[in-house]
Amino acid sequence: MLLALSEGRLRWGDRADPAMRKILEQEKSVRRDIHKMHAFVRFRELPPQEGRRAFGAWFEPEHHIVEAATPFFAKRFGDMDWVIATPEATAHFIDGALSFTETEAESRPPEDATEALWRTYYTNIFNPARLMVKAMQSEMPKKYWKNLPEADLIPGLIRGAQGRAAEMQARMPTEPPKRREAVARMLPQPEQAAAGSLEELHQQAEACTRCPLHGPATQVVFGEGPPDAALMIVGEQPGDREDLVGRPFVGPAGQLFDEEAERAGLDRRQVYVTNAVKHFKFAPRGKRRIHSKPDAGEVTACRWWLDLERERVKPKLIVAMGATACLSITGSGANLLKRRGQFETAPDGTPVFVTVHPSYILRLPDEAKAAERQRFCDDLKTALASLT
Repeated sequence: MLLALSEGRLRWGDRADPAMRKILEQEKSVRRDIHKMHAFVRFRELPPQEGRRAFGAWFEPEHHIVEAATPFFAKRFGDMDWVIATPEATAHFIDGALSFTETEAESRPPEDATEALWRTYYTNIFNPARLMVKAMQSEMPKKYWKNLPEADLIPGLIRGAQGRAAEMQARMPTEPPKRREAVARMLPQPEQAAAGSLEELHQQAEACTRCPLHGPATQVVFGEGPPDAALMIVGEQPGDREDLVGRPFVGPAGQLFDEEAERAGLDRRQVYVTNAVKHFKFAPRGKRRIHSKPDAGEVTACRWWLDLERERVKPKLIVAMGATACLSITGSGANLLKRRGQFETAPDGTPVFVTVHPSYILRLPDEAKAAERQRFCDDLKTALASLT
């Protein structure tokens, strides 16, 4: 704050002056309202507009902040069209241009399919043992709940928190593990590799705590496919969709893989598909969860499960898609693009074919996607031909 008086005149920031203090409190309230709008706007998908994805949201701020708050969304979601309606003003972001109109009538967009997934995710990450209702309502006041799809779950989650926390406590071990035992669980244990089918391994992996990724993830995503498949496809890690559904290769990258595999003559039902890392690593950004690359320690910890899968399936060929998969299988994830299209050998002697991960193609500019998809399809054809 600046000093209150200068040569007998009032200066900005004089909190001793009642009028100035009121102005500062009003300014703080407006800034807080803008922050809450940034945090609590929930978009719902609308029918596409001229080939571009379109989204809509309804929000009820305390102040006239639409013009001040919405450039934040224009910067963050500049690749889609959207509308944010409030009781008095509506912001339109169409084809990269932000404009404002008066709101003629309340226009809440209808629910979309992602809200059911979001509620499932919110329920799974709700930790009853850390529930502090007053602190939660301080950060997420009840007046904003009507704008949030998860809000109708909160009263029930609060009511059941005590019982769920008691269940969690009852499942905890009565004594902490010895340090040597704890370290042993973090390291590969080949002597245990002979026990358990793939289905049993999947059940064991659901309780895995070998690395910190199990904490924020919704669930483990284990591999699936014939236990005697000649071909094993190894990706990098589950994405947002896989984390919610609990199956590998079902998100956008998995759909691209399915399309190109079909073009290459590869029947996914005849191959075993899995990931080098079994839990989704992400960074939260508002409602979205942004994929984060697993580090070497996380890949090493999860290699335990991949090695067990490989021992059960005994594939004749492994297709490693992406640097993380190459790191887990061959010990090196470097120079992926130079290694692409080449056959290498895993430490146990299994042939490994190196290619990119489908998510790499999705991140490319539109004009480059077609050529890279064809090249990826050709990679799959090469891998398939080596089995005949």
